[in-house]
Amino acid sequence: MTDNDDILDPTTAAFWKAAADGKLVVQRCAACGHSQLYPRPFCLACDSTDLTWAETPGLGTVYSCVTVHLPVRADLPPPYSVGLVELDEGPRLLAAVPDDAAIGDRVAARWQPGDGGARPVLSFAAVGSLANAAEVVS
Repeated sequence: MTDNDDILDPTTAAFWKAAADGKLVVQRCAACGHSQLYPRPFCLACDSTDLTWAETPGLGTVYSCVTVHLPVRADLPPPYSVGLVELDEGPRLLAAVPDDAAIGDRVAARWQPGDGGARPVLSFAAVGSLANAAEVVS
């Protein structure tokens, strides 16, 4: 069994299915238009349960970032950079960012395959570092 087969929260199933296809999706409220991520069973803005999934281009702005200097996992040696990225659609995501990322930098989401069948891993790259639009998200 892989991580993809072991999704404990059905609210996140559509998110992980899209991620496996190299797509970044956010929940969108049909009642008020609010976008949110992480997935929830109701809209954080108006409490509606009429939510749909919308694919996003994965473009955003670094809201905050930090360099991690302490080892957390054996397969993730420090130092590395983590940032809070505000997607153009509004939700903020925590993920790896380029080491030279700074607040206000434009970045694009990229999915990388997980090791050994694990779920894909989201990271962000500087928009200017992408060779073409096809690298965005996938």
